[in-house]
Amino acid sequence: MITIGIDVGSCSTKCVILDEDKNILAGNILEIGRSSAKKIGERSLEMALADARLKREDIQYIIATGYGRINASFADRQVTEITCHAMGAHHFFPDTRIVIDIGGQDSKVIHLNQDGEVLDFAMNDKCAAGTGRFLEVMAQVLEVDIDELGELSLHSQKKIEMSNMCTVFVESEVVSLIAEGHTREDIAAGIHYAIVERVLGLAHRIGIREAITLTGGVNKNIGIIHAIKQRLGLSLNIPDEPQIMGALGAALIAQSYVQPPLKIDSRIRKITEFIDDRQ
Repeated sequence: MITIGIDVGSCSTKCVILDEDKNILAGNILEIGRSSAKKIGERSLEMALADARLKREDIQYIIATGYGRINASFADRQVTEITCHAMGAHHFFPDTRIVIDIGGQDSKVIHLNQDGEVLDFAMNDKCAAGTGRFLEVMAQVLEVDIDELGELSLHSQKKIEMSNMCTVFVESEVVSLIAEGHTREDIAAGIHYAIVERVLGLAHRIGIREAITLTGGVNKNIGIIHAIKQRLGLSLNIPDEPQIMGALGAALIAQSYVQPPLKIDSRIRKITEFIDDRQ
């Protein structure tokens, strides 16, 4: 039994191929850029199949998730990313009770029970504040590479509080801070803490409890991880590749549609219906 999960996000597409023993046979992360989500989804799928030396007819089931999941017309089913991130996090860290997912255009906090079922969630998908896009804009203003921004923030010597989180206004605020002589390190730290405060505001809505697992591409940023640890004072579960957790969860859910017991299938449907109603 071989299944595929594909997570079509707003900024990138992630694909994971699993075998029946839940081993990852292949996977990739592709930036969408100027291409259409549909084309990138197809390319991601074909690349993963080639890496695993498989053909489409070798695949039993494909589930698409993410912001642009409807564009993955080749998938057998679409499932909300809330369910998929929960499943991916629980697979690697069965003790997970809270998932903090920070992506390119939204952020979310998910509360799980001991079986990995979604009990509640809070989501910010209305503005860029607290997302990867916000970090990209701030990196441009500071004239540093986005991959360097997190490391830069760790060298801060002075605490700076950002007065608001609207991307447009923070951009002006950062320009003013630069003009006032504040270092890029201090400003970068202030930006990371502002993002974390926004995300933890979501977490407080549903209650913060251990164990916490981080997913999503922004959680590859060492500055974000450091800020979350500082604010919470708790240990964190961090996957080797947090960006593929949604795709992994989708591939795991796909297995439940191929292989009994049916109670897993019905559980997934129940959780998905609950989330769809909330959204």
